[in-house]
Amino acid sequence: MHVVIPYVVGALLFGLGVYGVLRRRNAILVLMAVELMLNAVNLIFVTADVSLRSALEGVVIEAWANPGAAAPGTGGVFTLFVIVLAAAEVGVGLAIVLQYYRMRNAVITDDVRLDAEEERIAG
Repeated sequence: MHVVIPYVVGALLFGLGVYGVLRRRNAILVLMAVELMLNAVNLIFVTADVSLRSALEGVVIEAWANPGAAAPGTGGVFTLFVIVLAAAEVGVGLAIVLQYYRMRNAVITDDVRLDAEEERIAG
């Protein structure tokens, strides 16, 4: 398999996620688009790790510059960190969305007011 295919798929997934964040009005769909972008980054991390390791196979590298000696599978480690970050983002994001839904009975992002002071004066 060519190494370009996962990079293109990752770029397409990331672009689809950006489109979802910019165009969607529902907060749940925005969170799903952010998850799509994070998964695209995971795909690129793992692909870059595998492709660079296969490209450097047999190349003698100085001991201080050898990334394989200090941290084997760096792309996988970064991917695990991104998965943990995504789980935390989903937990906090869904809690905020549910609280907002309880207050307003809607999760349309265009109607969210970020200035609470003005809302208290007007309401």
